[in-house]
Amino acid sequence: MSPTGPPPATPRSPNSPQSVTVILPVYNQADHIAGLVTSYLAALERVAMDVELLLVPNGCRDESERICAELARDNERVRSVPLERGGWGRAVLAGIREARAELICYTNSARTTADVLVLVLLYSTVHPGVVVKANRRVRDSLIRRTGSLLYNLECRALFDLSVWDVNGTPKVFPRTCAGLLGLRREDDLVDAEFNAVCHRAGYPVIEVPILDTTRHSGRSTTNWRSALSLYLGAFRLRRELDRSDL
Repeated sequence: MSPTGPPPATPRSPNSPQSVTVILPVYNQADHIAGLVTSYLAALERVAMDVELLLVPNGCRDESERICAELARDNERVRSVPLERGGWGRAVLAGIREARAELICYTNSARTTADVLVLVLLYSTVHPGVVVKANRRVRDSLIRRTGSLLYNLECRALFDLSVWDVNGTPKVFPRTCAGLLGLRREDDLVDAEFNAVCHRAGYPVIEVPILDTTRHSGRSTTNWRSALSLYLGAFRLRRELDRSDL
């Protein structure tokens, strides 16, 4: 990749399919990532879009990086960009930098079925120039639901947001929303930054309600320590964004 990143998407003719890069951060998912990629590719055949899946194995301690490389070798619609260091935000930012398409999507594969991915992408095709994101109905334990609600209320207050599910994925945006190409958070606060940038830049956002919230694979890495880091980090992010606006 050149120092300035990949070239912008080539303008398409009115009759050509839209292009989308789907970024899939991968963390210790060797036992299921191949099956997930296969299901995504099959489902995306129903979408009139040029699709590339961009796998970002990050800090993996299992065979995920090797499997992702094999998937990329065997399918021209798949690329793999491994990272030595782990982190949700770090993987998302790496994917955005590497994305080649005119639409960019990132999602948590552990909570995203192929059908949900297709649904959100279809919303993007009929709402050009709009940010589209999932709004998931949480069915986790009462403690996790309460923690998620508190975090969302905090972000709504700090960043004057109208969205209800700050961390909900898939998230899809066009390159015309240039502010989102410059996200900086390398941690779990990247989603809060994403929504705050949308609000401050005036990008229209559509939330798609998703009722299927079962964790389909892998284990959540969220615990009390990471949750506390999110609550405190949101205040720091607010200060950082305020300083950047000066």
